[in-house]
Amino acid sequence: MEEKRSTFNVQRSTYILGIESSCDDTSAAVLKDGVLLSNVTASQAVHEAYGGVVPELASRAHQQNVVPVVDQALKQAGVGKEQLSAVAFTRGPGLMGSLLVGVSFAKGFARALGIPLIDVNHLQGHVMAHFIKDPSNLPCSGEANDAAETSPKQGRKEGAPPFPFLCLLVSGGNSQIVKVNAYNDMEVLGQTIDDAAGEAIDKCSKVMGLGYPGGPIIDRLARQGNPKAFTFAEPNIPGLDYSFSGLKTSFLYSLQKWVQEDPDFVEHHKEDIAASLEWTIVDILMKKLKKAVKQTGIKHVAVAGGVSANNGLRNAFHDAAKRYGWTIYIPKFSYTTDNAAMIGIVGYYKYLDKEFCPIDAPAFSKVTFE
Repeated sequence: MEEKRSTFNVQRSTYILGIESSCDDTSAAVLKDGVLLSNVTASQAVHEAYGGVVPELASRAHQQNVVPVVDQALKQAGVGKEQLSAVAFTRGPGLMGSLLVGVSFAKGFARALGIPLIDVNHLQGHVMAHFIKDPSNLPCSGEANDAAETSPKQGRKEGAPPFPFLCLLVSGGNSQIVKVNAYNDMEVLGQTIDDAAGEAIDKCSKVMGLGYPGGPIIDRLARQGNPKAFTFAEPNIPGLDYSFSGLKTSFLYSLQKWVQEDPDFVEHHKEDIAASLEWTIVDILMKKLKKAVKQTGIKHVAVAGGVSANNGLRNAFHDAAKRYGWTIYIPKFSYTTDNAAMIGIVGYYKYLDKEFCPIDAPAFSKVTFE
C-alpha cells in the first residue's frame, strides 16, 4: 500500500540579525518574523572624558565589542547562527571608522553562513523603530500610545502608525520632518540647515560644564526648573527647515554675560537655565511640526531619534494630541537611542521584498533617505 504524504508546506520562520555601529554604541539584535527576541548594546564610556565622541576611540571600541555583542544577542534570543535568514547592518550615515567595523563584520558573517546581506539607512531605522514587535507588550508596542487613554480621538491601540504619517526625527546629528509613505518611501519635508537639536543640547551642556552626553543631564535638570526663567533667540527660517546655530550663539553670549556678573551663576541657576534651553528647543521643533501637519493634513504624528527620549518633547507631543487631535506615536526609551532592533526591523521588511545588498557595497558617512 502506497504511503500518503502531507501536501502542505511548512513555512520557515525568518530570523534577522541586525548590527548597528554608526557612532559610539555597538549593538546587535535578533528578530523572528519581525518580533524582537534580543537587543544587546555596548556603550562606550571612554568619550565622557573628552566631552564628545572621539572617532578613533569609537572604532577601536567597536572592534572589541562587536563579537561579544553579537554572541550575546544570539544566546539571549536562543537562536543558533545556522538559523539566521539574513544579516542586516547600518551602512550609513555615521562615523566612517565606526561604520566600517559593523559593515566588515556583517559581510564576513553573512559570507561565512552563505546568507543574504541587507544594508540599512540609519535614519530609516530610527523611523521604523515604531514597527518593532516587542513580545513584552504586544499588541501595543510603544509607550506613546498611552495618549489613546486621554482622548478617544487619539485612539489607536497598535504601536505602528498607519501610512502615511509624519515623523519628527531628532538626534545628535539630525533634525528632520519626514513624510513616511511606506517603509521604503520617505520624503524629507524639512531639515536642519546647520546644527541638529541634539548637538545644540550637548554643546550647551558642555558650555555649562555639565558633562557629556548633555541630553540626559539637561533633561533631568529641566524637570526641576522654570522654563520661562530665561529667553534665548529663536531662528526665523522659512518653510519647514530648522536652524540651531543661532540658538547656540545666543546661549553662549547670554551665559558669558551672566557669569561675568556672577561667577557662580550657572551653579545657582542651572535648573532654570536647563529648563529654558529645553523649552526653546522644543518650541522650535514643534512650531515647524505643527506647520507640517497643517500643510499635509496628516494627523498621525510620530517622533524618533535620541532626542525623542526628552521629557519636554514627549510632553509637547501629548499636549499637541490633546489640543489638535493628533494621534501620536512615541517609541520606548530603549528604541530612541542607536540600537540594532531598529536596523533589524528594516532588514526584515527588505528581506521580504528580497532587497539584498552586494558584498562590495561600501559604507557612507553621509546619506539621505533613498
